[in-house]
Amino acid sequence: MTSGPQPPTSTIEVPLLAVRGLTKRYGGRVGCLDVGFDLWPGEVLGVVGESGSGKTSVLQCLAGLLQATAGTAAFAQRDGAVVDILRLPEAARRRLARTDWAMVQQNPRDGLRMGVTAGANVGEPIMAVGARHYGRIRREALGWLRQVEIPEERVDDLPSTFSGGMQQRLQIARALVTRPRLVFMDEPTGGLDVSVQARLLDLLRRLVTDLGLSAVIVTHDLAVARLLAHRLLVMQGGEVIESGLTDRVLDDPQHPYTQLLVSSVLHP
Repeated sequence: MTSGPQPPTSTIEVPLLAVRGLTKRYGGRVGCLDVGFDLWPGEVLGVVGESGSGKTSVLQCLAGLLQATAGTAAFAQRDGAVVDILRLPEAARRRLARTDWAMVQQNPRDGLRMGVTAGANVGEPIMAVGARHYGRIRREALGWLRQVEIPEERVDDLPSTFSGGMQQRLQIARALVTRPRLVFMDEPTGGLDVSVQARLLDLLRRLVTDLGLSAVIVTHDLAVARLLAHRLLVMQGGEVIESGLTDRVLDDPQHPYTQLLVSSVLHP
């Protein structure tokens, strides 16, 4: 029986993101090697593996946090033009990061401005793309606080007064307020209590579906991958060793490493 999300049906023939030969080397050590995949509009791709498998190197290269050693990543912009995001000039990369992309960090403090209020954290990204009317910005911020289940009366509170789960929800609001088409998520539920994780996963699943987001999610947690991802890449030693629809990979793993990964979750 299928339990994960079903892949979106799309008539668009060009993938939103086409990655080929993505490689990152740290001197003599390989972070990731010859990674390739297509990501389609409305699709969520999970990248799983143990610590040191290369999944974070892939995500950080795509998000512009690391410079790739080799490879291409063709991104289809809103106007139909296709650009290689691994070789964009810094100004163009920042522009796309304000509009078409978003990043959700494992530690919400890395994705928030801790010295300004919750409302300002949500309002700043839309100000960066041209919003100037204070009333509209505040209404948008309040609307997004409701979306991520933060009480509106906390709009003028600092993130430092929030719990870890609430900080993560605030980071998600800040990331999504500009309605990006592509979201990078790095262990978005890592470090949270199990009950808080469950609530956050329900929220992420709803937002991804409602907003039609495409996402690349890095996680070591196969339960998170099953709930959120349409397809999986399994990484070991910097390389993709298995890929496919999420339920197929998790219910009928073909590679010995994937079999071991799945069995360690079922029989720890």
